[in-house]
Amino acid sequence: MQKIILASGSPRRKQLLELAGVSFEIIVPDIEETFPAGLSASDIAMHIAENKAAAVFKNLNNSDAQTIIAADTVVVLNDEILGKPLNRKEAIEILSKLSGKTHKVITGVCILSAEKKILFSEETEVEFHALSQSQVEYYVDHYKPYDKAGAYAIQEWIGVVGIKAIKGDFYNVMGLPVSRVVGELRIKN
Repeated sequence: MQKIILASGSPRRKQLLELAGVSFEIIVPDIEETFPAGLSASDIAMHIAENKAAAVFKNLNNSDAQTIIAADTVVVLNDEILGKPLNRKEAIEILSKLSGKTHKVITGVCILSAEKKILFSEETEVEFHALSQSQVEYYVDHYKPYDKAGAYAIQEWIGVVGIKAIKGDFYNVMGLPVSRVVGELRIKN
């Protein structure tokens, strides 16, 4: 069996792979999360995931005995990508946009080894209740969601009180469609 490397510093992706019983090591890729103009949201997520996996792969000594898992998540509302907020003001603006609306969470995944590359994206629809200004500010001030696409984490307070419905993979919203990843790993090994 190949050694598995998670190319991510995300504590949520780490937690999900651990919950799935996958044995792995972590190597955080050092890349700029950039992409060519004109890509769809799904293609952006896959492009960045592929770049993360490739950056880790090229630095491995015995790369033929290792499989790398990399992912990138984007949040999309009405064709606008809502990235990670830079500060409190941006976090409040993003969550105010999401309030009372349905948006998409798209995670691109790249599973890379010397033998093959598997590249896919998973999409989940998330509908928020209408959030009050005080709810938005409470969440931002207490959870500081500055490292999260769309300025929220579904497994935190905002998910418990703010989310009305989801259609698709819950874990995809956390940052990794883990059941599909495990299925793809089973095929590879």
